[in-house]
Amino acid sequence: MQTKKKAIWNAVLLFVVFGLTVYGVFHGEDLGAMADAIKSADIRWLVPGIALVLFFIWGESIIIWYMMRSFHIYLKKRICFLFSSVGFFFSCITPSATGGQPMQIYYMRKERIPVPVATVILMIVTITYKLVLVVVGLGILFFAPGFLHHYLEGILPVYYLGILLNVFCVGFMTVLVFHPVLAERIILTGMSGLERMHLLKHKESRHVKFQESMQVYRETADYLKEHKMVLFHVIAVTFIQRLALFAVTWMVYLAFGMEGTPMWDVVMLQAVISVSVDMLPLPGGMGISETLFLKIFQPVFLSVTLPAMVLSRGLGYYSQLIISAVFTVVAQVYYMVQSSAKQNIEQA
Repeated sequence: MQTKKKAIWNAVLLFVVFGLTVYGVFHGEDLGAMADAIKSADIRWLVPGIALVLFFIWGESIIIWYMMRSFHIYLKKRICFLFSSVGFFFSCITPSATGGQPMQIYYMRKERIPVPVATVILMIVTITYKLVLVVVGLGILFFAPGFLHHYLEGILPVYYLGILLNVFCVGFMTVLVFHPVLAERIILTGMSGLERMHLLKHKESRHVKFQESMQVYRETADYLKEHKMVLFHVIAVTFIQRLALFAVTWMVYLAFGMEGTPMWDVVMLQAVISVSVDMLPLPGGMGISETLFLKIFQPVFLSVTLPAMVLSRGLGYYSQLIISAVFTVVAQVYYMVQSSAKQNIEQA
């Protein structure tokens, strides 16, 4: 019942945020002129944009497949692609992308993958996924001051907040993984303090769940100590994977026949949006992503900034949502058929 209520709440939140986003972005705009501009875009550049989105989803599936093999679990790549699609679909529709990994674990269990193994793999995927954002964000901050002040003057507070939240998240997860004893001591002390101040009610079940969570971090640490090269390869693939998604906006730039802005600037501006919104509690960064695009890409797309935002978000987020939704349905049908076939065999 609680899971159903949570699903309904997430769906309502998604539609409310989507409705507010549409109203906020398009209110008072000339929709006819925007539609004409979109129609003028060269589709020959938009198709590769969709291919980059597919590559983005496929990239995580390769990481999952590769890490599964390090646990001597040999799955077909297409099964890992279904896991990846499920993760991206539920991440797209839940605040702060919190719904992806639980659903991935749910489907991995159907392949009899132990929950601890699945959790460790997805934990490393999460850490490296955010680590790439931190590296990009700090790289721009410290090594590209000209880029920073040329494009980002109007959104620097949001950008700094995004970097801060991502650094904190990666740092906290790293401490949990590499110093689990220290992290456990700090968290337990904090929980005890909150309970003594009556800000948190003492629950034994909470402490049990916490101990289970800490066990996951210990197992992750042990895995990383034994598979250092695996981590290196995962980071490299993740970096390429994320750049592919950022490059979707470059395809939109080419589709409008624009010139004068280097490819790297366009890709990094899209990365800035991801850094800024990744940790915010909004499904897919809806609303804030569109607002940031319209602000920072104005010098790049000029008069077609709004149509460019529609195409960029349409390809980078909404096509990702649709593609992953389709393969999530495929995963559900596949495992339903598989389960039915097993039951028939058992009854025969």
